[in-house]
Amino acid sequence: MNETICEGFKYSPSILEMKDLRSTYIVNCVFNNLLTYTAIMLNSLTIYAVRKTTSLPKTLRTLLLSLAVSDIGVGFIVQPFYTSFLVKWLQLNDPKCSTYKAFVGIGLIFSQASFLNIVAVSVERFLAVHLHLRYQELVTHKRVVVVVIATWVLSVSNSLLAFWNLQEVYWLIFWIMGVTCLILTTIVYTRIYFIAQRHKNQIQSLQMHQVEQTVKMARCKKLVHSAVSFFYVYILLLACYLPFLICVRIEHPSVAIKRFWVVSLTLLFLNSSLNPLIYCWRMRNMRHSILNALRNMSRNQNRISHS
Repeated sequence: MNETICEGFKYSPSILEMKDLRSTYIVNCVFNNLLTYTAIMLNSLTIYAVRKTTSLPKTLRTLLLSLAVSDIGVGFIVQPFYTSFLVKWLQLNDPKCSTYKAFVGIGLIFSQASFLNIVAVSVERFLAVHLHLRYQELVTHKRVVVVVIATWVLSVSNSLLAFWNLQEVYWLIFWIMGVTCLILTTIVYTRIYFIAQRHKNQIQSLQMHQVEQTVKMARCKKLVHSAVSFFYVYILLLACYLPFLICVRIEHPSVAIKRFWVVSLTLLFLNSSLNPLIYCWRMRNMRHSILNALRNMSRNQNRISHS
């Protein structure tokens, strides 16, 4: 693939295709404007909740903050960019090559960072379950900060390869990184599943007078529950990303594929709004912090309206 980004941007509609694509562009414009708001607001609440939920390990809080920042970047920068593309196409204008490059580069940074952050959280939760008492010794906050920095550096570096038209190198790194992370995460959650089953059997076999062992098993059960919560985040990410990854490899897209590409991008961006909902659903401490923040916001608005 020796083509540049602009030559390779094959989803621009022709004038003849606009009749079939207009309704798709309008619907996705409206939906993305809504998702821009939800991604920013929900992830801002997530950042607030993570900072307030001191019961979470500092290592996990750092990873969650990094993930929320990447999702805010999607809502604050990438989605408005994408909406502007759809508006220009509705006006029968094709954006400039520099605009294409900026969109591709920025989009890759935040989407790759989000993916890598979720993989990092998955590995961190597995280590918390697997290492037990050795967890705090081996998984330190400094090491997690290094992982977060490496995640963003890798995301920026890889996006620059596409920006500089090094498409072959970019796709090689992209697929190696993607396949490696998928295999790693699959192994991690398989191990967590078997650990969960073992703990479930141990808890069922405990006698009532074994108080100390019961407390230990309860702690393990809590860690497994936390790991399973992020399994939902991981499955959601796959569901939102795979349609786009399938679509992007098609060399000569038809009108139907161009329509599917627009929908697949919207689905990819939807992931940034859904992640906070998973946290709120599965993590009780964070749910309480988010609900408290919403109550405080409601009270402040009521005071302002009555003053």
